[in-house]
Amino acid sequence: MARIDEIESDVFRLSIFSTESGFQYNAFLVRDEEPLLYHTGPKLLFSQFSQAAASLIDLKQLRWISYSHFESDECGALNEWLTIAPQAEAVTGIVGVAVNGEFAIRPIRGLQDNEVFSTGKKSFRYLRTPHLPHGWDAGMLFEETDRTLFTSDLFHQNGDVEPITETSLMARFKEVLQNSQSPFSNYIPYTLHTEEQLRRLADLKPKTLAVMHGSSYKGDGKSVLEELIKVFQEM
Repeated sequence: MARIDEIESDVFRLSIFSTESGFQYNAFLVRDEEPLLYHTGPKLLFSQFSQAAASLIDLKQLRWISYSHFESDECGALNEWLTIAPQAEAVTGIVGVAVNGEFAIRPIRGLQDNEVFSTGKKSFRYLRTPHLPHGWDAGMLFEETDRTLFTSDLFHQNGDVEPITETSLMARFKEVLQNSQSPFSNYIPYTLHTEEQLRRLADLKPKTLAVMHGSSYKGDGKSVLEELIKVFQEM
Protein backbone atom coordinates (compact mmCIF):
# COMPACT_ATOMS: atom_id res chain seq x y z
CA MET A 1 0.00 0.00 0.00
CA ALA A 2 1.09 3.58 -0.52
CA ARG A 3 2.76 5.48 2.30
CA ILE A 4 0.43 8.08 3.85
CA ASP A 5 1.57 11.40 5.34
CA GLU A 6 -0.52 14.41 6.35
CA ILE A 7 1.35 17.37 4.87
CA GLU A 8 -1.27 19.98 5.74
CA SER A 9 -4.48 19.90 7.75
CA ASP A 10 -6.55 17.08 6.16
CA VAL A 11 -4.30 16.99 3.08
CA PHE A 12 -2.73 13.56 2.77
CA ARG A 13 0.19 12.63 0.54
CA LEU A 14 -0.17 9.08 -0.82
CA SER A 15 3.22 7.96 -2.10
CA ILE A 16 4.59 4.95 -3.95
CA PHE A 17 8.27 4.65 -4.83
CA SER A 18 9.02 2.98 -8.17
CA THR A 19 12.36 1.19 -8.34
CA GLU A 20 11.94 1.03 -12.11
CA SER A 21 11.66 4.80 -12.63
CA GLY A 22 13.71 5.77 -9.59
CA PHE A 23 11.21 8.29 -8.25
CA GLN A 24 8.00 8.53 -6.28
CA TYR A 25 4.45 8.79 -7.56
CA ASN A 26 2.40 11.01 -5.25
CA ALA A 27 -1.34 11.52 -5.16
CA PHE A 28 -3.03 13.89 -2.71
CA LEU A 29 -6.28 13.20 -0.90
CA VAL A 30 -8.09 16.14 0.68
CA ARG A 31 -10.43 15.00 3.44
CA ASP A 32 -13.35 17.39 3.66
CA GLU A 33 -17.14 17.46 3.41
CA GLU A 34 -16.66 16.71 -0.30
CA PRO A 35 -13.34 14.83 -0.52
CA LEU A 36 -10.99 15.60 -3.38
CA LEU A 37 -8.25 13.54 -5.02
CA TYR A 38 -5.47 15.29 -6.92
CA HIS A 39 -3.64 12.97 -9.38
CA THR A 40 -5.14 9.55 -10.06
CA GLY A 41 -1.83 7.75 -10.50
CA PRO A 42 -1.28 5.35 -13.40
CA LYS A 43 -3.60 2.36 -13.86
CA LEU A 44 -0.98 -0.09 -12.58
CA LEU A 45 -0.91 1.66 -9.21
CA PHE A 46 -4.67 2.11 -8.80
CA SER A 47 -5.06 -0.79 -6.37
CA GLN A 48 -2.38 0.54 -4.02
CA PHE A 49 -3.54 4.15 -4.16
CA SER A 50 -7.21 3.25 -3.70
CA GLN A 51 -6.41 1.05 -0.68
CA ALA A 52 -4.54 3.95 0.90
CA ALA A 53 -7.40 6.37 0.17
CA ALA A 54 -9.93 3.89 1.59
CA SER A 55 -8.10 4.00 4.94
CA LEU A 56 -8.87 7.74 5.11
CA ILE A 57 -12.36 8.08 3.61
CA ASP A 58 -15.26 6.02 2.33
CA LEU A 59 -14.37 5.90 -1.37
CA LYS A 60 -18.03 6.12 -2.33
CA GLN A 61 -18.02 9.61 -0.80
CA LEU A 62 -15.17 10.86 -3.02
CA ARG A 63 -16.64 13.92 -4.75
CA TRP A 64 -13.87 15.56 -6.79
CA ILE A 65 -10.99 14.19 -8.87
CA SER A 66 -8.58 16.69 -10.40
CA TYR A 67 -5.30 16.72 -12.30
CA SER A 68 -2.99 19.13 -14.12
CA HIS A 69 -2.72 17.74 -17.65
CA PHE A 70 -3.27 14.63 -19.78
CA GLU A 71 -0.60 12.12 -18.79
CA SER A 72 -0.72 8.57 -17.41
CA ASP A 73 0.36 9.43 -13.86
CA GLU A 74 -1.90 12.49 -13.76
CA CYS A 75 -5.12 10.87 -14.93
CA GLY A 76 -4.35 7.35 -16.18
CA ALA A 77 -6.58 5.71 -13.56
CA LEU A 78 -9.37 8.28 -13.77
CA ASN A 79 -11.96 5.82 -15.03
CA GLU A 80 -11.11 3.34 -12.27
CA TRP A 81 -11.67 6.07 -9.67
CA LEU A 82 -14.91 7.20 -11.35
CA THR A 83 -16.12 3.60 -11.28
CA ILE A 84 -15.38 3.06 -7.59
CA ALA A 85 -16.73 6.50 -6.62
CA PRO A 86 -20.12 6.97 -8.33
CA GLN A 87 -20.58 10.51 -6.95
CA ALA A 88 -17.20 11.74 -8.12
CA GLU A 89 -16.82 14.40 -10.80
CA ALA A 90 -13.54 14.99 -12.61
CA VAL A 91 -12.41 18.61 -12.94
CA THR A 92 -9.56 20.10 -14.94
CA GLY A 93 -8.96 23.06 -17.26
CA ILE A 94 -11.18 23.81 -20.23
CA VAL A 95 -8.36 23.06 -22.69
CA GLY A 96 -7.83 19.59 -21.26
CA VAL A 97 -11.54 18.86 -21.47
CA ALA A 98 -11.75 20.09 -25.06
CA VAL A 99 -8.70 18.17 -26.25
CA ASN A 100 -8.76 14.93 -24.24
CA GLY A 101 -12.03 14.82 -22.35
CA GLU A 102 -13.57 11.98 -24.33
CA PHE A 103 -11.38 9.35 -22.64
CA ALA A 104 -13.41 9.59 -19.41
CA ILE A 105 -16.46 7.43 -18.77
CA ARG A 106 -18.31 10.47 -17.37
CA PRO A 107 -18.16 14.09 -18.51
CA ILE A 108 -15.27 16.11 -17.11
CA ARG A 109 -16.07 19.58 -15.80
CA GLY A 110 -13.91 22.24 -17.44
CA LEU A 111 -12.62 25.01 -15.19
CA GLN A 112 -11.94 28.55 -16.35
CA ASP A 113 -8.78 30.31 -15.25
CA ASN A 114 -9.25 31.62 -11.67
CA GLU A 115 -12.48 29.65 -11.20
CA VAL A 116 -13.06 28.70 -7.57
CA PHE A 117 -14.95 25.74 -6.10
CA SER A 118 -15.38 24.53 -2.54
CA THR A 119 -15.09 21.11 -0.92
CA GLY A 120 -16.55 22.38 2.36
CA LYS A 121 -13.98 23.94 4.67
CA LYS A 122 -11.47 24.30 1.85
CA SER A 123 -11.60 26.45 -1.25
CA PHE A 124 -9.76 25.63 -4.48
CA ARG A 125 -8.77 28.05 -7.24
CA TYR A 126 -7.87 26.70 -10.70
CA LEU A 127 -4.88 28.37 -12.32
CA ARG A 128 -4.27 27.87 -16.01
CA THR A 129 -0.50 27.40 -16.58
CA PRO A 130 0.05 26.36 -20.22
CA HIS A 131 3.43 24.64 -20.73
CA LEU A 132 4.14 24.81 -16.99
CA PRO A 133 5.10 22.14 -16.16
CA HIS A 134 4.37 21.06 -19.76
CA GLY A 135 1.52 20.73 -22.21
CA TRP A 136 -0.82 23.51 -23.27
CA ASP A 137 -3.56 21.93 -21.15
CA ALA A 138 -1.55 22.26 -17.92
CA GLY A 139 -2.97 23.90 -14.82
CA MET A 140 -2.66 23.84 -11.04
CA LEU A 141 -4.95 23.96 -8.03
CA PHE A 142 -4.37 26.37 -5.16
CA GLU A 143 -6.11 25.64 -1.87
CA GLU A 144 -6.80 29.11 -0.50
CA THR A 145 -7.68 28.27 3.11
CA ASP A 146 -4.29 26.82 4.09
CA ARG A 147 -2.39 28.17 1.03
CA THR A 148 -1.38 24.85 -0.50
CA LEU A 149 -0.28 24.84 -4.16
CA PHE A 150 -0.53 21.51 -6.00
CA THR A 151 2.42 21.82 -8.38
CA SER A 152 2.13 18.67 -10.52
CA ASP A 153 5.56 17.88 -12.10
CA LEU A 154 7.07 21.19 -11.05
CA PHE A 155 9.88 20.52 -8.51
CA HIS A 156 10.27 16.89 -9.60
CA GLN A 157 12.93 15.06 -7.54
CA ASN A 158 14.42 11.61 -8.00
CA GLY A 159 14.84 8.99 -5.30
CA ASP A 160 12.82 7.71 -2.35
CA VAL A 161 12.91 11.02 -0.49
CA GLU A 162 11.24 12.28 2.69
CA PRO A 163 7.52 13.16 2.48
CA ILE A 164 7.97 16.84 3.34
CA THR A 165 10.90 19.19 3.81
CA GLU A 166 11.56 22.77 4.88
CA THR A 167 14.74 22.87 2.78
CA SER A 168 14.53 24.43 -0.69
CA LEU A 169 13.69 21.91 -3.40
CA MET A 170 15.79 23.71 -5.96
CA ALA A 171 19.01 21.68 -5.84
CA ARG A 172 17.18 18.40 -6.46
CA PHE A 173 14.93 19.85 -9.14
CA LYS A 174 17.83 21.53 -10.90
CA GLU A 175 19.64 18.20 -11.03
CA VAL A 176 16.66 16.60 -12.77
CA LEU A 177 16.41 19.46 -15.27
CA GLN A 178 20.11 19.44 -16.11
CA ASN A 179 20.88 15.71 -16.04
CA SER A 180 21.64 14.91 -19.68
CA GLN A 181 21.30 11.18 -18.97
CA SER A 182 17.73 11.57 -17.78
CA PRO A 183 14.73 11.20 -20.12
CA PHE A 184 13.32 14.21 -18.28
CA SER A 185 16.15 16.51 -19.29
CA ASN A 186 14.62 19.81 -20.44
CA TYR A 187 11.14 18.33 -20.11
CA ILE A 188 9.86 21.60 -18.66
CA PRO A 189 10.20 24.32 -21.32
CA TYR A 190 11.12 27.91 -20.62
CA THR A 191 9.05 30.18 -22.84
CA LEU A 192 8.34 33.90 -23.01
CA HIS A 193 5.43 33.32 -20.65
CA THR A 194 7.10 31.09 -18.04
CA GLU A 195 8.41 33.89 -15.82
CA GLU A 196 5.03 35.62 -15.85
CA GLN A 197 3.32 32.40 -14.78
CA LEU A 198 5.84 31.69 -12.02
CA ARG A 199 5.50 35.22 -10.66
CA ARG A 200 1.75 34.78 -10.61
CA LEU A 201 2.17 31.58 -8.58
CA ALA A 202 4.70 33.24 -6.28
CA ASP A 203 2.29 36.11 -5.60
CA LEU A 204 -0.11 33.57 -4.06
CA LYS A 205 2.46 33.15 -1.25
CA PRO A 206 1.86 29.41 -0.81
CA LYS A 207 2.84 27.89 2.53
CA THR A 208 2.93 24.32 1.21
CA LEU A 209 3.98 22.99 -2.20
CA ALA A 210 2.40 19.59 -2.86
CA VAL A 211 4.78 17.94 -5.34
CA MET A 212 3.87 15.01 -7.55
CA HIS A 213 7.33 13.39 -7.69
CA GLY A 214 9.45 13.87 -4.58
CA SER A 215 9.20 15.72 -1.29
CA SER A 216 6.56 18.33 -0.69
CA TYR A 217 7.75 21.64 0.74
CA LYS A 218 6.59 23.60 3.75
CA GLY A 219 7.75 27.17 4.23
CA ASP A 220 8.11 30.29 2.10
CA GLY A 221 6.75 29.04 -1.21
CA LYS A 222 7.02 32.50 -2.74
CA SER A 223 10.81 32.54 -2.38
CA VAL A 224 11.15 29.02 -3.81
CA LEU A 225 9.13 29.95 -6.89
CA GLU A 226 11.17 33.14 -7.33
CA GLU A 227 14.34 31.07 -7.02
CA LEU A 228 13.04 28.86 -9.81
CA ILE A 229 12.77 31.88 -12.11
CA LYS A 230 16.49 32.47 -11.70
CA VAL A 231 17.26 28.80 -12.39
CA PHE A 232 15.33 28.89 -15.65
CA GLN A 233 17.00 32.14 -16.71
CA GLU A 234 20.43 30.58 -16.19
CA MET A 235 19.68 27.45 -18.23
